Amino acid sequence: MESPRIIAGVARIVRDVAIAEELAQDALVAALEQWPRDGVPDNPGAWLTATAKHRAIDLVRRRERYARKLAEMGRDLETSGAQSHLDEPADPDDIDDDLLRLVFTACHPVLSAEARIALTLRLLGGLTTAEIARAFLTPEKTLAQRIVRAKRTLAAKGVPFEVPYGPEREARLGSVLEVIYLIFNEGYAATAGDDWLRPALCEDALRLARVLAELLPKEPEVHGLAALLELQASRSAARTGPAGEPVLLKDQSRARWNRVLIRRGFAALGRAEAVSSGGGPGPYVLQAAIAACHAHALTYAETDWGRIVTLYGMLAVRAPSPVVELNRAVAVSMAEGPGVALALVDALVGEPALREYHLLPSVRGDLLVRLGRTAEAAGEFARAAGLARNERERSFLLARAEECG
Repeated sequence: MESPRIIAGVARIVRDVAIAEELAQDALVAALEQWPRDGVPDNPGAWLTATAKHRAIDLVRRRERYARKLAEMGRDLETSGAQSHLDEPADPDDIDDDLLRLVFTACHPVLSAEARIALTLRLLGGLTTAEIARAFLTPEKTLAQRIVRAKRTLAAKGVPFEVPYGPEREARLGSVLEVIYLIFNEGYAATAGDDWLRPALCEDALRLARVLAELLPKEPEVHGLAALLELQASRSAARTGPAGEPVLLKDQSRARWNRVLIRRGFAALGRAEAVSSGGGPGPYVLQAAIAACHAHALTYAETDWGRIVTLYGMLAVRAPSPVVELNRAVAVSMAEGPGVALALVDALVGEPALREYHLLPSVRGDLLVRLGRTAEAAGEFARAAGLARNERERSFLLARAEECG
């Protein structure tokens, strides 16, 4: 949980994300060696960060080729007074600023779009290569090689650890937004592991989205992403049952939805619409508008599915993908019936990107249940369970298959 923050803090000193990752791992090893003997410190995160930073300073001092960086670091520490406070808990805002710098560094134009997103997910989200590959629908080996090459490229090019300004910041913004979006999604519905929700990832992504909205107040897509994450996060408490099992949207207690986050989401969506120019709403603004439709409805039955179908149609034009089409089919099933939607879903069965995507057979199974074809539905839910990597989700899908059987 602390690893991304440690990496971000150390990267500010050594200006190399690969070395920062190694030093963070060294600090974790030091904790494994010392804590059983000396006890766990009152603030474990601050201890780990301080240990990693001390090792970073030692490394810079030892290597002559980092002499210039040491001088720069010394001036920065002297100005900020940070040298005497390395052992104290860091200010939360400073930690998040480092995380933001780490995102923009990993999203530098010297990397391909795929490499930027994968590297930031690895460093900031602390996700495994397998989890990132799952999010990308990409082979794990390919993803691992992409991350290694990205680290080498950043080091070779001497990419500065900073938040850029002007045209360079705008050029990297789309990739940064996508990174934050994917980090939130991994926290909102984990691709693997025993827990369906990973709240720490959602919190990191939401915080970064809010910081970006303050940094770029005239960018509608930044506000759109912030609105989307606020509205999605508002449902978190209702998305799991007592044993941590997933709870479908239609079965959620809306009394458990966080009204404060909903109001923040509505406000962010309003800001996005206020600063929008010609060309129509972007993908994140459209997704936020869809989430707002759910948040406005007091019950599942009151949801404006017709409006949601229209918004998904607009999203399919702005950001076409098989997943968007699958989501649109779900909305169509509510607005026009499961039979119409099943035809749309069947048209997606041959999509290569969805071949290992467990939600495709899951959606198809749900439509078959509503059509009374329960035996077929059982097979679809079983197939979805076989593709699912998350234990909670797999158990949920197997239970649905058993019910149909």
